Amino acid sequence: MDVMLDTEGKEKSATHGAYRRLRDMILTGELPPGQKLKIEQLRGLLDTGASPVREALSLLTSDMLVERIDQRGFRAAPVSKSNFEEILLLRCNLEETALRASIANADGAWEDRLVLRHHHMKKASQKSAPDFEDAHKVFHMALLENAKLPLLLRYCSQLYDLNIRYRYLAAGGPSYKKRDIAAEHQQILDAALDHDADGATKHLLNHYRRTGEYLSSQMES
Repeated sequence: MDVMLDTEGKEKSATHGAYRRLRDMILTGELPPGQKLKIEQLRGLLDTGASPVREALSLLTSDMLVERIDQRGFRAAPVSKSNFEEILLLRCNLEETALRASIANADGAWEDRLVLRHHHMKKASQKSAPDFEDAHKVFHMALLENAKLPLLLRYCSQLYDLNIRYRYLAAGGPSYKKRDIAAEHQQILDAALDHDADGATKHLLNHYRRTGEYLSSQMES
């Protein structure tokens, strides 16, 4: 029995490891949109078995980061201008609802978490891209978490991940680099701490739409 449990634990760990690695590679564009994801190639890339790779791809299909192209094949989910604009529309609508609810429930503990996570994000911006990406998501979700609406937060988290690949595309352009992202985050934080729901949501949506306007101009329909 102990041997069986140990084996199951290793399989789950291998699946989780494959899931995390493939997810990061898709989000950052290392595995480009539309690329076929062949089990045998991914086994060698990840140095793991076929079963963990297959299970990880199934999980990523549920996350809408991978698509099945037939009964046996997978590909990294494609990107398009219309898909990005739909993601942006949903993010703006859902996160405005969540942020307003979060501010309505504001208390000292939430404000302390916001300040701390903003500080961690600023420190992470001086490190590697993955460190910043993790801290960036933690900060954005911290803005929303006090809404105490778990289903809404789950959707917001998934939309955040779907948006990351597009943000990586936008980050390479000169117009994107001219933005003061740190100042945009500070504006959102300050308004949230002031319990200014109108100001906080305005700054948050502008933060997203600036990226959206730039990226939409770079993509074909």
